[in-house]
Amino acid sequence: MGGVVAVTPSGAVLLIAIGAVLVLLALLARLAAHTAFSPIPLYLLAGLVIGSVAPRDLDATAMEIGTQIAVILLLFMLGLEYVVDDVVGSLRSSLPAGLLDMVLNFPPGFIVGLLMGLGGLHAAVLGGVTYISSSSIVAKVLDDLGRLANRETPGMLAILVLEDLAMAPYLPLMAVLLAGGSIVAGVGWAAGATALAFVALSLARRHGSSLGRRLAHPKSEVVLLSVMGLLLMAGGVAELGHVSGGVVAFLVGLSISGSIAQRARELLGPLRDLFAALFFMSFGFMVDETAIPGVLGVALALWAITVATKMGTGWVAVRGRSGVAGRLRAGTALVARGEFSIVIASLAGTTGVDPRLAPLAAVYVLLTAVSAPLLTRYADLLAPRRRRPSG
Repeated sequence: MGGVVAVTPSGAVLLIAIGAVLVLLALLARLAAHTAFSPIPLYLLAGLVIGSVAPRDLDATAMEIGTQIAVILLLFMLGLEYVVDDVVGSLRSSLPAGLLDMVLNFPPGFIVGLLMGLGGLHAAVLGGVTYISSSSIVAKVLDDLGRLANRETPGMLAILVLEDLAMAPYLPLMAVLLAGGSIVAGVGWAAGATALAFVALSLARRHGSSLGRRLAHPKSEVVLLSVMGLLLMAGGVAELGHVSGGVVAFLVGLSISGSIAQRARELLGPLRDLFAALFFMSFGFMVDETAIPGVLGVALALWAITVATKMGTGWVAVRGRSGVAGRLRAGTALVARGEFSIVIASLAGTTGVDPRLAPLAAVYVLLTAVSAPLLTRYADLLAPRRRRPSG
């Protein structure tokens, strides 16, 4: 028939496989909704199981692009929930907690790397893996559990933004040094990336209202295409400058307010959920289950140590904003590591480093990503209950 595109048998099989994966994710999402629980651990474990029985011959470029879109959408939608001036104020007040976060969470990975004999540079890679929480997982967990409006959330958000901003100099510096470049070149790239991140923050504060007016339109199609186009272009420019596209997407979300923000939530919410489900599932899919036994002991030790250190970070970060229960919720949510930690570990993947580093990072991230939603869901049970006065 004219105009009908023929599908090859291999293409038909691929369509069936993709459809089956989406149906499985839908069933897991139904189960999570029925139990009032975050679906993230289920997606991760499903990916791990699928990866153990299916060939890992997917297009790496397609996987990377899908991951980038998922992170961009998750952080953009998180940015829509807040006002840029409020976030800037939180950043200033949370700077001491942000410094404590680095002091508590970078050394565990760094020290373990040295004990493993990785050398200073590659130990710093593992330190970066244990330092930074996953903004995308935290955002999804808060949304799933209905905690975006909680009093502790702005303090948690400030820590996440400070960590993401810290990645602006860290990632290009490590990339240059791991590639054999000079410290001068690394510092130059780091300085440029940091400047770009703060320029983006300044633009969000000064021109956010103008951006919202320009994006507004009566037709939903125009708004959807405009916002998605802007997000992908901004994310791409950021990545070229060695700045996380997710950070810039978050700042774009902060820039938009009012009715256009509400329309963006309605239009992009389903798209975010689709890409997020595929993102978390694909992460579990890429973990090599055969490498787990050899690094599981070290990964569990790192997990136990950094659960405690992230709990300390969350406790201090929201100390003036929330009670004991809120501090526990903040600390448990920050336990999750994710996309940045994998990016950091992948920097060393082609430099002849100890082959244990990549699987160790993957297993460690998987442990934190699965446990954080569980810990966050039941954090309130850890808080001491107030005694009712006797009548």
